[in-house]
Amino acid sequence: MTTALEIASRVRDPELPVLTLADLGVLRSVSESSDGSVVVTITPTYTGCPALDEMGADLRRSLVAAGYSSVEVRTALSPAWTTDWITDEGRRKLQEAGIAPPSKLGPQAVGPVPLNLTPPSRRVLCPRCSSPRTEEVSRFGSTACKALRRCADCLEPFEHVKEI
Repeated sequence: MTTALEIASRVRDPELPVLTLADLGVLRSVSESSDGSVVVTITPTYTGCPALDEMGADLRRSLVAAGYSSVEVRTALSPAWTTDWITDEGRRKLQEAGIAPPSKLGPQAVGPVPLNLTPPSRRVLCPRCSSPRTEEVSRFGSTACKALRRCADCLEPFEHVKEI
C-alpha cells in the first residue's frame, strides 16, 4: 500500500501546478495512525494565502481516495515559510516551465530588521536563454508571490518567484 506521505507528496500546488506541495516546501509533515487516520501539516507561503483551502481540500481528496478513513489538515504558521524551502527538484521544475526560481536567501539574522522600502535589486536569469539581462516589468504577476519580468536578449516575458 502506498503511504500517506507518498500520496500527499504528489498533490500539486493549485497556483503553481508544475510543483507538488512537497516541491514547494509547503508540506511539513504527514502522520498515520493504525486506525487509518492521517494528520497532515502544511505551512502556507504567506499568511492569508488564498490557495490554502484548496491545498487542504486536494490533500483530503487524494488521501480519502487512497483509502484513508479520516484526514485532518493542520496549518502551521511558525516557522514562517521561505522560498529556501523550495526543493532543488522544485527549482528545476520551475526553470523548465519558464518560471525563474527564487535565489536562495540562506539563514536570516535574528533580531531587529531594518526597514527598507526600496525593493532590492535582483539579478534574475532568464529561464529560457539564461541571460542575466532581465528587467522587472511588474512587481506583481499572476499571483502575489510572482513578479513579471522580460529578457533584454531573447525579448521573452517570464514570471519570477519572488524571494521571501
